[in-house]
Amino acid sequence: MNALAARTNTTPGTAQGPPPRRRIALVPTVTLLLGALYCLLPVAWVVIAATKSGRELFSTFTFLPGSGFADNLRDLNTYRDGVYWRWMGNSALYAGLGALLSTAVSACGGYALAVYRFRGRETVFNILLAGVLMPPVILAVPQYLLLAEADLTDSYVSVLLPLVLSPYGVYLSRIYATAAVPADVVEAGRMDGAGEWRIFTRVALPMMVPGLVTVFLFQFVAVWNNFLLPYIMLSDDEKFPITLGLYTLLEQGANTPALYTLVITGAFLAVVPLIALFLVVQRFWSLDLLSGAVKS
Repeated sequence: MNALAARTNTTPGTAQGPPPRRRIALVPTVTLLLGALYCLLPVAWVVIAATKSGRELFSTFTFLPGSGFADNLRDLNTYRDGVYWRWMGNSALYAGLGALLSTAVSACGGYALAVYRFRGRETVFNILLAGVLMPPVILAVPQYLLLAEADLTDSYVSVLLPLVLSPYGVYLSRIYATAAVPADVVEAGRMDGAGEWRIFTRVALPMMVPGLVTVFLFQFVAVWNNFLLPYIMLSDDEKFPITLGLYTLLEQGANTPALYTLVITGAFLAVVPLIALFLVVQRFWSLDLLSGAVKS
């Protein structure tokens, strides 16, 4: 009997039942697949439509690739002496510099709210939470009026300045600093004679890098896709970001249908920097919370 039990990998006295079946959660899986399809379908349409000429765009099957991508690129490069790339450069400036400044402010504010104890700390944090819930459209007109009083409208500063403070960035930074920066490490730095700024830059900031990368990415994407603020602040199309520039092309396309191919090709190229940025910064999310402090 022992030999039989060994051959069947069972022990005497135990019931031999059917093997447990691996259950597949069909409803969540199908829901996620439908959500992914919903998000990726417009992107697939833009990629395919960018390959079509003006004639193919309105006469061929929607998801059938065309043969006019090279011509579309050439027309986009030559349109108004390459103003499209001027818009791309403006977007890179607004999004890159704006995200850097916003991340720096968020890091300082989030660290201060997480580490220091002072009167009114929770009130300040609650006000920031209220700012997270505030729709940007409500703030756009007051921001315009304030900057108009300072004679800063229709300038690069008028787009960059309102982006420096991000309530959502400060909120994320505080949550991450609370989890990533142990109070014992801060106290040890103080006992070693380090100043508060040195503790923040040399000890706490490396610990917060993965969270700050997330804040930077969120801010970069938000500023890159921002339309309302530049639309209100700017009148000189040489300062337009890519979103506002493509909007002006789309408006002209009502009278000149040939511009539709330029708008679609330009929209496709405008997505490429966001994908590249995501691929570059995603490796920072795998860093251990304390790896930066160990290296420093």
